[in-house]
Amino acid sequence: MISKGYYGNYGGAFIPELLRPNVVELQKAFETLSTQEAFKTEFYSLLRDYVGRPTPLYKANNLSERFGAQIYLKREDLCHTGAHKINNTLGQILLAKHMGKRHVIAETGAGQHGVATATACALMDIPCTVYMGEKDIARQAPNVARMKMLGAEVVAATSGSKTLKDATNEAIRAWINRPDAYYLIGSVVGPHPYPEMVAYFQSVISDEIKKQLNQVPDYIIACVGGGSNAAGAFYHFIDSETQLIGVEAAGEGVDSGKSAATLALGTPGVLHASYSYMMQNEDGQVLEPHSISAGLDYPGIGPLHAHLFETGKAQFTAITDQEALDAALQLTRLEGIIPALESAHAMAQLDKMTFAATDIVVVNLSGRGDKDMSTYSKFLDL
Repeated sequence: MISKGYYGNYGGAFIPELLRPNVVELQKAFETLSTQEAFKTEFYSLLRDYVGRPTPLYKANNLSERFGAQIYLKREDLCHTGAHKINNTLGQILLAKHMGKRHVIAETGAGQHGVATATACALMDIPCTVYMGEKDIARQAPNVARMKMLGAEVVAATSGSKTLKDATNEAIRAWINRPDAYYLIGSVVGPHPYPEMVAYFQSVISDEIKKQLNQVPDYIIACVGGGSNAAGAFYHFIDSETQLIGVEAAGEGVDSGKSAATLALGTPGVLHASYSYMMQNEDGQVLEPHSISAGLDYPGIGPLHAHLFETGKAQFTAITDQEALDAALQLTRLEGIIPALESAHAMAQLDKMTFAATDIVVVNLSGRGDKDMSTYSKFLDL
């Protein structure tokens, strides 16, 4: 589906000339190593023995009864570190090791990618620096502590909205100043080959769903910020009859001025070195996003999802902060599973749909809710 770094009209590598050698080097390394059996064996061994894969595909009987369908949860929350992010960081840290890189730079929003990066770097004995918005540092304090305990340097981004967009800006600036480092992007965004590469490492999710379900599901639902967990869940079903549904963050409402629903509000443009949909004003200036969920608080979306949106291969919806909170509480009370706020957006989509009793619905539960307990306590009056 990807050709010369583009998904249809979207993708590319809009980078400073100084970084071109790095991106070309990475592209060649990924193209070579990802086809080598030794590399794949090392990667899949880590996924099995270190991450704990395959993650369960759990038949949620109480949810199934509630919604009148066959509801399954892909339990990425049970991965080591508590989210799907570790799949990608282990793949990329192996690339960094084979490329001889001795320092890693990363950005993070909710902190799960930061924790997964710090974990992978500790495992491979490679120092890392993680950039994180000052606002996200405050609302994701448990993950900040985990990163520091794992040996990462956490640097606050204090410009703009002080969230994921600004952390990414700072990480790219740091990479420009230190081109010998490895930049470990956490989502299907950024210059080619990152969107392709992250989707490849996350595709283990949909590969497992196919094998575990042993039939084609009617629906797959996943939350979308940049879009890595959705890319992984959709990957092997893009050309199937399955209805793919990506759920963005509507914040306080799509038309409230406090939203992160990129495909509802955005237009094509270049953000973080990739041509895709982004939230921007008529002068091309990035609009500040808002979401109660730090991992979805981003004004863009990966080029794969922009392509799926325009071609109709996937449907994209938007869920408000309050709807996500309500869905999180519902899942917790019905199934005894506390989801990450990001995953709660995907869960809330179930309330927007009408199912047949025989419909098979898979929701990608991308992360667990430990990191969000202070937010849950505040807004759910716990």
